[in-house]
Amino acid sequence: MIGLTEDMRAAHDRASSRGEAFYRCPRTGLWVMTAHKLAARGHCCGNGCRHCPYPPEEQRRAGRPGA
Repeated sequence: MIGLTEDMRAAHDRASSRGEAFYRCPRTGLWVMTAHKLAARGHCCGNGCRHCPYPPEEQRRAGRPGA
């Protein structure tokens, strides 16, 4: 979770601890998927998700920009 502010990290951690799939970003107001939700998908989509739980090699294979 590189580049996240403390309030973003805290919002993600709260949602994750409750088993929620999404949380509203306190900075942008946009809905963001939790790492738990992304892992449940079973694969990296390559879109550069904020909380991507997959290792860099898998992110590159999926086509993640900048990975």
